[in-house]
Amino acid sequence: MILKQRPYYLLFAFLLTCATFAQDFEALQYRTIGPARGGRVTTVTGTPMQPGTFYFGATGAGVWKTEDYGTSWYNISDGFFKTPSIGAIEVAANDPNIIYVGTGSDGIRSNIISGKGMYKSIDAGKTWEHIGLENAGQIGAVEIDPTNSNIVWVAAIGNAFRSNEERGIYKTIDGGKTWQKMLYVSDETGFADLELLPGNPNVVYAAAWKARRTPWTIDSGGKNSEGGIYKSVNGGKDWEKLENGLPKGLIGKIDLAVSAVDSRILYAVIEAPDKDRGLYKSVDQGKSFAHVSDDIRLVNRPFYYTNIELDPTNPDVVFSNANPLIKSVDGGKTWKRMSVPHGDNHDIWLNPNNPDLLIQCNDGGANVSHNGGKTWSTQYNQPTAEIYQVAVDDQYPYWVYGAQQDNTTIAIPSVAPLATTTPNETIMMNVGGCETGPVIPMPGNHYIVYNNCKGRFSVYSKKTGQSREYSIGASNIYGHNPKDLKYRFQRVAPIHVSPYDPEVVYMGSQFLHKTNNGGKNWEIISPDLTANEPDKQVISGNPITRDITGEEYYSTLYSIKESKISQGLIWTGSNDGVISITKDGGKTWKNISPKKMPKGGRVESIEPSIYNPAKAYIAVDRHLLGDETPYIYKTENYGESWELMTTGSNGIPSNHTARVVREDPIRDGLLYAGTEYGMFISFNDGETWKKFQQNLPVTPITDITLFRGDLILSTMGRGFWILDQVTALRDENITRLDDTPVLFKPHDTYRYQTPWGGEFPEYPSTSVTIDYYLPSDIKDGVSLQILDAQGNEVATIVSDSNKLKSTTEKVENMNLSMTFVYMDEKLETKKGLNRFEWNLEQKGPWAKNEKRRFKNGPMVLPGKYTARLTVGEQSFEKQFEVLMDPKLEGDGVSLANMKEQQELQFKVIELLSEARMLQDKVENKIEELKMAKASEDELKKYKQVLSELKNAEGAYPEVVLVSQITYLYYILSGADKQPGQEEKDSYQELLAQFNALKQKAGL
Repeated sequence: MILKQRPYYLLFAFLLTCATFAQDFEALQYRTIGPARGGRVTTVTGTPMQPGTFYFGATGAGVWKTEDYGTSWYNISDGFFKTPSIGAIEVAANDPNIIYVGTGSDGIRSNIISGKGMYKSIDAGKTWEHIGLENAGQIGAVEIDPTNSNIVWVAAIGNAFRSNEERGIYKTIDGGKTWQKMLYVSDETGFADLELLPGNPNVVYAAAWKARRTPWTIDSGGKNSEGGIYKSVNGGKDWEKLENGLPKGLIGKIDLAVSAVDSRILYAVIEAPDKDRGLYKSVDQGKSFAHVSDDIRLVNRPFYYTNIELDPTNPDVVFSNANPLIKSVDGGKTWKRMSVPHGDNHDIWLNPNNPDLLIQCNDGGANVSHNGGKTWSTQYNQPTAEIYQVAVDDQYPYWVYGAQQDNTTIAIPSVAPLATTTPNETIMMNVGGCETGPVIPMPGNHYIVYNNCKGRFSVYSKKTGQSREYSIGASNIYGHNPKDLKYRFQRVAPIHVSPYDPEVVYMGSQFLHKTNNGGKNWEIISPDLTANEPDKQVISGNPITRDITGEEYYSTLYSIKESKISQGLIWTGSNDGVISITKDGGKTWKNISPKKMPKGGRVESIEPSIYNPAKAYIAVDRHLLGDETPYIYKTENYGESWELMTTGSNGIPSNHTARVVREDPIRDGLLYAGTEYGMFISFNDGETWKKFQQNLPVTPITDITLFRGDLILSTMGRGFWILDQVTALRDENITRLDDTPVLFKPHDTYRYQTPWGGEFPEYPSTSVTIDYYLPSDIKDGVSLQILDAQGNEVATIVSDSNKLKSTTEKVENMNLSMTFVYMDEKLETKKGLNRFEWNLEQKGPWAKNEKRRFKNGPMVLPGKYTARLTVGEQSFEKQFEVLMDPKLEGDGVSLANMKEQQELQFKVIELLSEARMLQDKVENKIEELKMAKASEDELKKYKQVLSELKNAEGAYPEVVLVSQITYLYYILSGADKQPGQEEKDSYQELLAQFNALKQKAGL
């Protein structure tokens, strides 16, 4: 029966989707909450023609620029680049406006993002053009001919996860219009670096590197014939492999540096076995090399680091970027550690006119120094954090949690607390665990946070600041062959808190582990739930450098979820492609992996449905196996069968690797998907997908959660983002917008007191989000009214000044109880979906300045309200509720207190308005008398009244009536409270003073 109905359902879904997809979602803008703490940066550069200008390229955040020596940074690649992963940046020597960028970072971790070729700017980064090499993969180096900026060289490492023919050395002579492959070794060997000879750019050195990653190991290097250093003396037409004095056996990653002041000198840092590793030096342009140093710090994790640079004025001063950053002043014979703001170093650039002015980068960001590295600029001005996952607590407002790669776990408020002292600074706290996470606050008690750190479970207490470790197995698994481990924990081993008991936590090795008491005791409740193929259980790192950090532990659980509607129904997914299910809390298990799904993928996320216990969604990632295809599946029968929801032609592109899929908790069939390059949404349970990117930068979406109407994201390169209030997406009208305006029901909104916000993080003040649809551009304006529960108008917002003028003319002659009417350009009148943020503001006091008149009134009280949208002759109404801040009750403040407070506020507002109006009348009267050349005796009365109304000029005048009333309004409005008796008494005193002055003025 279901099968027979399916064609009709597909037709209906298609027609439904066409209507939806005709709309865009630009009105629904994301906001970033940071952190401002920098993430991994792999390349930096500057330009000697503009000494304060520097650039950095991040692994997941694109290209950033500073024009003030690193005091502030801004992104210049958003909106232009197809990938946020940057491998190399070069500025033309003779024109700082010309910039070339190679995408795809060269530190090939398992979580690197693929490159998408080359980009060029001719206006210092304001705009960019894609100039080819789309499939070159990771780009290790870009060099511009100093005599001709149209001649550019590129070293292409290639695809990090599969063989590809595009590996090699490329050259353009027409600014990127066409490219020629100048050197090629094989589809497994690319090039990590290249250098042009100073004074003769036809002489080129290139460093070949055989490299490839799989989920279970990193292959860096190979036979001598598969790597090494090549040289051309005729612009790449012919090449010679340099061998004299270089390693004869296995050879890995190589980085090169040529002296700018002595072109005979060439350095090479080389990954090779044992004593062959380290720094080599040639003083005859590569004809022969001498082994200078085998210091292990030079080739520490070579696949990830390996970068040397020279002082542009002194060939004996050498810098090695690895872990740590080290410096030699004797041509590489001896080395000293340099102090930088963060470890894991990648690149350095020194100004050739002043080598003490330099920029360096690492896994914490980019930092500028004016004094040769003694001190550095901050890294807390770069919102480029790589976050593995996202969770929220149940505070009011809620906080957002995640683990930042190469840093700590963090918790950040979704809205700025009222106690914020620096609105432009990130508010964050470390909440235990470490860079890998996950980090999950305990439901019902946000002071307790569950953590993982590279497979080690801990419980953090915010109250004590202590982290109590309860690791399963209580042993350090670093450096082990996984086949010998009792428990295989991935570096980002999953933890999941049961929706039925906050002390029941699940954690995954190859088994599913469960604790009933927050980690003190653990039990195994499953067999091995992975494929566990023996040939994948190997020591990671070959054939030269052993590298075992847990990142390559394969055949481990990667995702765990218990159903929210069926206790004991648990779904798991492994990083080698196995999906399993238990319906009885772990007593029995079944492998339910999709039969047609390619093997070996990483099950990034599982999402059990809250509408049907038999239903679930999974997102599977196979990019580490060289397959960028997105795999999102759905089952509706406990995994007996699966449907692929990403066909490559139904909305999500075929190269957008799937990261996460989440189900909307309010509307059945509404899905959100995060991919390697952004967000997508489906209104028909995955039949079709629509891009849902809006202002979100291109970056991997690592996790998604929905809470209190908000969509909250973590990203691998741009921190956390929030889309406030997705209520409109849950309305059935969103999929059938036509020729009729639509007002969507506003989400019930908590009434918070918040501080003034800054530009970053994007912390909003309290507002009600009102979404509406217009079938066409409206020329005659649109208005929005807010009514209270009794139908009284609280505020009227109009969309154009003409409407405001006509409205104002009608109300100017009314008394002080007039409706609060104002114009706001953000009340859009354009065709399509629009959004307006109403700030809950009521009518404030009268002001002589029309722009300030009736503004800054008190927020409405908690209660039921109605939004009325008027479009021409049509009106539409939706009800919503303003909710009381739950913290107030615990602080001794009731709704009755707030009502009493607001009654007094409005009395003070009326008094302040009348006092200001009286002041205005008195000032006008004085001017009128002066114009009539009245005597001083005639002016005296009014001047005396004015002196009692208005403060005198000058410093520290005596505060008189109008300012005193203003101050009373200020102290009444600073917080939600029961008004104090002193405020009530003050109001009565000020009212009496005003009445006396009003009578005295006689106006």
